[in-house]
Amino acid sequence: MRKNIVAGNWKMNKTFSEAEELTDQIFLSLEEKSLKCDVIICPPALYLEMTSDYAEESRLKVGAQNVSEHEKGAYTGEISAAMLASIDMEYCIVGHSERRKYFHETNDQLAQKVNRLLDYGIKPIFCVGEVLEEREKNIHFDIVKKQLEESLFHLNKDEFSNVVLAYEPVWAIGTGKTASPEQAQEMHAYIRKMIAEKYDANTADEVSILYGGSCNPGNAKTLFSQNDVDGGLIGGASLKADDFMAIAESFE
Repeated sequence: MRKNIVAGNWKMNKTFSEAEELTDQIFLSLEEKSLKCDVIICPPALYLEMTSDYAEESRLKVGAQNVSEHEKGAYTGEISAAMLASIDMEYCIVGHSERRKYFHETNDQLAQKVNRLLDYGIKPIFCVGEVLEEREKNIHFDIVKKQLEESLFHLNKDEFSNVVLAYEPVWAIGTGKTASPEQAQEMHAYIRKMIAEKYDANTADEVSILYGGSCNPGNAKTLFSQNDVDGGLIGGASLKADDFMAIAESFE
């Protein structure tokens, strides 16, 4: 049975002391609450070891925001999958729209990142999604299909079972706009159908597909009630412990 997941992508936010305070607040809240989902935080790389120390003592899980496609070598500033594994990272975001846009990451490059993570037993949280122009041209399904085919569908069934997917309509990220529950469900169902066609119905049913795009405490319950929406990849709302935990409590 697939997991419900709420993952917080902190992006490039928080000083060390602020990150420690936020992690502590989430940690204490998890101790008090009985949730129907896994809770993951993805802080900046500088804070991964600190947050993973909290994870050792609680139900909290930690993921990185990025990984190099290279095994090791002269790649100044990069972080390898081996490095992440050495501090017990369980998850890593791959293919976020900001990485695609600002750092020009290609589908082939993302496929290599997925491979490196799986080699070291780290679960990719793989992002797909369309920009506003692509949705207005009614090619959003084609865009997502291409992203899946070129970055994930080289995996065998066992490898794919370790991937978490996140659908992020790029036009809804940080804009305050949100895909309607119907729009989210439509794309999530389409993604699941593609997986069933590539692998099988059981594999499709087992994969967790998260929604990412201005999810907040006010709309999370409605979004998560959709049949194929298994949680959220949360941006801005993950930077406030109360908001983030309110989203995590949104599962019926």
